[in-house]
Amino acid sequence: MSENIVLEKSYKFALRIVRLYKFLCDEKREYVMSREVLRAGTKLGEHVKRSQEAASRPTFGHEINTALEYASATEFWLQLLHDAEYLGHDQFESINNDCAEMNRLLKSISRSVDPRTRN
Repeated sequence: MSENIVLEKSYKFALRIVRLYKFLCDEKREYVMSREVLRAGTKLGEHVKRSQEAASRPTFGHEINTALEYASATEFWLQLLHDAEYLGHDQFESINNDCAEMNRLLKSISRSVDPRTRN
C-alpha cells in the first residue's frame, strides 16, 4: 500500500493545531481566536480524509476544495494570533510554514482534478 502524503500531512498539521489550541488556552488564556484556529485547522484534515472516501471525482474535488478553504481560514487565524501577539515570531513561522505547505498541496490536487481551477 502506498503512502498518502496529503492525508498524513493534514493529520499531523491538525495535531499541531490541537497542541496550539491547548497552549493558547492554558498559557495565554485566549479562548476565542484559539477556538477558530482549532476549528479551521482540524476541519482541513477532516475534509482531506473525506476526500479519500469520495465515491466520484466531483465529490473528491469538492472535498479537496473545502479543505483548501479551511487551510485559507487557518492562515487567517494564525496571522491574527501572531499580530495580536499571542504567537511569537518563531512559533508563528513554524506552524504557518506548515499551513502554507498544506495550501500548496491542496491547490495542486485541486488543479489536477479540475484544470480550470486557478487557485
